[in-house]
Amino acid sequence: MSEDFYCDEVLSGNTVVKKVWETKNVLAYYHTRPYYEVHIVVIPKQHISSLLTLEETDSMLLLELLDVVKKVASQLVETHGACRVLTNLGSYQDSKHLHWHVYYGKKIKD
Repeated sequence: MSEDFYCDEVLSGNTVVKKVWETKNVLAYYHTRPYYEVHIVVIPKQHISSLLTLEETDSMLLLELLDVVKKVASQLVETHGACRVLTNLGSYQDSKHLHWHVYYGKKIKD
């Protein structure tokens, strides 16, 4: 896998995704290889490698990201009654691009 799947594939258009929500700076879409029944990824359109590398100047972007995460999560809770929100750090983070997983349901793949 690429170090940054989101820049190299999704944001470049090399991998077509089904969008859930989009703003000027944020994209939410259905995971291309879902691990759960409903699995949505929320990413900034600019490259930020991790939650830990956010700068003070990124505070407005972080608020916009969290607003989209909240909207997507609200949709899942309204539809399914629950959801989980997760971001990975360090060696748990496969793609070195800040992203959140918003998901519902049973795990369908390991």
